[in-house]
Amino acid sequence: MEPKKDYTKLIKIIVPVIIIAVIAIYFLTGFYRVEPAEVGLVKRFGEYQKQVGPGLHYHLPYPIESIVIVNVSELRKKEIGFQTISPGRYSSRENEALMLTGDGNIVYAEAVIQYFISDAEKFAFNLKSDEDIVKSYASSALREEVAAVTVDEILTVSRNAIALRTADRVQQELNELGVGIQVKNVYLQEVSPPQQVIAAFDDVNSAKQDREQFIYKAEEYKNEIIPKAEGQANEVLNEAEAYARSKVLKAQGESSRFTSILKEYINAPRVTKTRLYLETVDKVLGESEKIITTNSEDLLKFFDITGYKGGGSQ
Repeated sequence: MEPKKDYTKLIKIIVPVIIIAVIAIYFLTGFYRVEPAEVGLVKRFGEYQKQVGPGLHYHLPYPIESIVIVNVSELRKKEIGFQTISPGRYSSRENEALMLTGDGNIVYAEAVIQYFISDAEKFAFNLKSDEDIVKSYASSALREEVAAVTVDEILTVSRNAIALRTADRVQQELNELGVGIQVKNVYLQEVSPPQQVIAAFDDVNSAKQDREQFIYKAEEYKNEIIPKAEGQANEVLNEAEAYARSKVLKAQGESSRFTSILKEYINAPRVTKTRLYLETVDKVLGESEKIITTNSEDLLKFFDITGYKGGGSQ
């Protein structure tokens, strides 16, 4: 009977110890650590209670309380049109990458959207799957932006602008949902014609480049010829204006001279008439040495004494 009593005593000792140990272990499960890049969200019976920062913390054991850890510093990304298998290895997803442009062409576009968690509470409790919602909105926004431009624009000047507008669209949608996600960037890492039509597309591009080159040469020739022609036209115009001014000045001079002669003629008609006659003869005969006389009683007698300058006579 003594061994049985000893066993009973041992059971009475061990069972409480085990119970105490189990209870202790149960309560010890409430300890948790939050890393520097994380925040902890404490829930009590499934209801959010508070947010805690980095460090060692304690919450009442499950199912009374539980903790949700959210990394708010990690830069996350989603891929559109391709999938990363391993570093340096990718697989294409044409059903995601092929998109229709505004002018009816098709382009192959691969994009990456980068984002981070800006509000841990909203992210943890308002969003079921960040991958599904972010990628879905990004793909839809990108298709709408591609459909708003031509194939030439997306392959050249509009590439960065499309990426920026896509990021803005996605951010607006996420803000309306209130899921605590902040979009950092959208990258169009590859935009090209589909492989099936790339040869024909290259031919079209080559023809466009030739056309642009011809236009450039024509513009260059125009820019060279027009200033030259304008210079010549200005020169002719200036000469014409100078000629016109000289004619006007000459006419004004003749008019003034005529007015002056008219006044003299009115005051002394006979003398003025004789003077004009002699001036005209002088212009016509030049340096000829002449003696002019007249028997007319209406005119004054005139003797040219030019010949006497050298000592001769007529």
